[in-house]
Amino acid sequence: MLKREGTLRRFFVKQAHNDLERTAKTNGQAYGAEQIQVLEGMEAVRRRPSMYIGSTDARGLHHLVWEVVDNSIDEALAGFCDDIRVTINSNGSVTVKDNGRGIPVDIHPKQHRPAVEVVLTTLHAGGKFDTGGYRVSGGLHGVGVTVVNALSEYLEVEVRLGGKIYYQKYQRGKPVKDLAIVGETSEDDTGTTITFLPDRRIFETTEFSFETIAHRLRELAFLSKGIRISLRDERSTPPKEAVFEFGGGIVSFVQHLNRNKDVIHDEIFYVHKEVGETTVEVALQYNDSYVDNTFCFANLINTTEGGTHLSGFRSALTRTINDYARKLGILKEGDENLSGDDVREGLTCVISVKLVNPQFEGQTKTKLGNSEIRGLVESIVSEGLAEFFEQSPQTARKIIDKCLMAARAREAARKAKELTRRKSPLEVSTLPGKLADCSERDPDLCELYIVEGDSAGGSAKQGRDRRFQAIMPLRGKILNVEKARLDKILNNEEIRAMITALGTGVGEDFDISKLRYSKIIAMTDADVDGAHIRTLLLTFFYRYMRPLIENGNIYIAQPPLFHVKHNKKDHYLYSEKELEDLLKRVGSDGVSVQRYKGLGEMNAEQLWETTMNPKTRTILQVTLEDAVAAEEIFTTLMGDKVEPRRQFIEEHAAEVQDLDI
Repeated sequence: MLKREGTLRRFFVKQAHNDLERTAKTNGQAYGAEQIQVLEGMEAVRRRPSMYIGSTDARGLHHLVWEVVDNSIDEALAGFCDDIRVTINSNGSVTVKDNGRGIPVDIHPKQHRPAVEVVLTTLHAGGKFDTGGYRVSGGLHGVGVTVVNALSEYLEVEVRLGGKIYYQKYQRGKPVKDLAIVGETSEDDTGTTITFLPDRRIFETTEFSFETIAHRLRELAFLSKGIRISLRDERSTPPKEAVFEFGGGIVSFVQHLNRNKDVIHDEIFYVHKEVGETTVEVALQYNDSYVDNTFCFANLINTTEGGTHLSGFRSALTRTINDYARKLGILKEGDENLSGDDVREGLTCVISVKLVNPQFEGQTKTKLGNSEIRGLVESIVSEGLAEFFEQSPQTARKIIDKCLMAARAREAARKAKELTRRKSPLEVSTLPGKLADCSERDPDLCELYIVEGDSAGGSAKQGRDRRFQAIMPLRGKILNVEKARLDKILNNEEIRAMITALGTGVGEDFDISKLRYSKIIAMTDADVDGAHIRTLLLTFFYRYMRPLIENGNIYIAQPPLFHVKHNKKDHYLYSEKELEDLLKRVGSDGVSVQRYKGLGEMNAEQLWETTMNPKTRTILQVTLEDAVAAEEIFTTLMGDKVEPRRQFIEEHAAEVQDLDI
C-alpha cells in the first residue's frame, strides 16, 4: 500500500509539472527555479511595506512616527527616559529626540558593525528579545525602526553617549557613511535623536497631521506618569506647539474623555496592582450617554481590537455588578442578570497592562493574545471593584440604577429589533419598500447608495446600473443617535429601513458576515444640510455598526458642485478652485455656469456620469485611524453640551471658510 501511494504521488507530481510546463509554454513564459525571487532585508520591506506598517496611506505614514516614538517610550518604561520631543520639520521630515540611554554604538560581536547600524539596517535586531535590555516594552519583533529606515528617503541618527555625539545617515535604508563622532557633550547628556523623511515612492501621501500625532502623544503621556512629551510643528508660522504631561495617569485620561459629558458619579474607580512582572491599571467612570467607550493598552500600545485584557475586564465588571445588585436585593431571585451591554452603557474606561512578553497579532499590534492576562485582569478588577462598591455605596447605587435603565431599554430594543431582523442575506421578501435593490446576489459585487431626498433618489434609481447598485432614499434627517438609546433609535423608520437593507443586524446582534453590500455610499447634497445628514449617518455607523468603518465598507460620494458648458462641452467641477482654474483657462465668453443646489437638480445621466459610474466617479473611503480622537470629535459635535461645540467651531472657523459648502 505504501508503495502504491508513492507511485501515485510520483504520478501526480509529474502530471503537475507537465501541466506547469504546458501553461508556461502557452503563456510564452518560463517558470523554473530562476523565476523564484528571494527578497532579503530592506528590499523585502520596500517591496511589501503593508506587511510591516499595515498600509501606505495616511495611517501607514503615521505608523512610522509611532514606531520611533515607541522606542523612546520603551526607554521610559525601563526608567531611563522622562523627556521626549517630537518635531515636524518644515521640509516634512519628523525628528524624535529622547533623553534615554542612547542606542549602543560599540561593535556588534557577530555583525562586526556598530550596534546602532545593526539596529537600523537588520530586521529582527534589537534589545527587546532578552529581558536584560528591557523588562517591559512594546517593540518585540526588532523590525520597527528598521522598517522606518527602509521606507524613508533618508534617515539620520544621532546618539549622545559617553560624553560624545555619534552621527550616521542612511538613504532608503542603506548607510551613506560609517558611524562617526561629530561632537562632544556632557557625560550625563545621553539619548537618541532620529530624523526621517518618508519616501514619496512608497507612500500615497507624505503630509503628517499635527492633530493625529498630538492625539497619540497625549495618550502616551496619560499612560506614563512622570513623562513629558512635547510636539512642535515648524511647517506653520508661528510654529504650533503642545506639551503633554499628566500626573494623574489614566485617571486623568478618564477625566479628559468625560470632560464634555455629564458624569453620574464624581469619584473615579481606579485600581493598580503588580503581580510578578505584570502591572495592571484600570480606571473607570460612568456618564449619562448610551455608549461604551473602553480603551485598552498593552505596554502603552493602543490595542484597538481589544484582546485578553479587555475580555477579563468585561467579565469582572458584569459579574461584580450583578453580585452587588443581588446582595442589595435590587435583583431578586427570579430576575435575569444584567447583560454585558447593560453594565457597559455610559461607561468610560481605560485599561493599561504592562507585561514582559506580550503576544500581539501582527506588527501593527492591534490585539493582545496572552491567555494568562485574562484571568489576572479579571481577578484584580473583581476584587478592586467589589471593595470600591463597599466603600462608596452611593456611587455603586447610581451605577446599578444606570444599568437597570439600560436593561429596560434593551428589552424594548429587543422587540424593535424583530422588525429589522432577516433570516438570510439573500432573502428579499422583508426588505423595505423604499429600497430599490440590485439583481446581483454576491455581496462583494454590490453597493448601496444612501441618498438624500426622494428627488435625488428618483434620479439615482434611473441612472444607476441596476445589476450591482441599490438605492435607498432618506426622507429628511435621521435621528442623532448620540443623544438616544437603542430602543428609540430602532423606532426611527429611516434607521430601521437602513438596518434591514444592510442585513447585519445592530448592537449585540451585529454580524458583518451577513452584510449585503460591500460598499455603502452616503450620497448627500453639497451644502450644509447635506453635510449634516452625512454626519448623522457617520455617527450612526460609528456608534452602532463600527466594524463597517473598520472593515472599509463605508464611503462618501463626491457629487460635482458646478456644471460648466463651454463650446458645447460639459465640464463638471468639484470645488471653487477648479471653477476658477477653468475660467482662467477658457475665459468667460460663451460660458454658462450652473451651481448645483442639490442632487435632484441633476438628471439621471448626469448623476451616473459624475457620481455613480465606477469608471469616472470619486468616492472617499471612511477610515478609523484613532479611536480616541474619533470618540472625542463625535462627543463634541453630536453630544448634548453646546459650549464644547461652540469652542470647536470658533477654533476651526478659518478652515471652514475654505470649504465649498
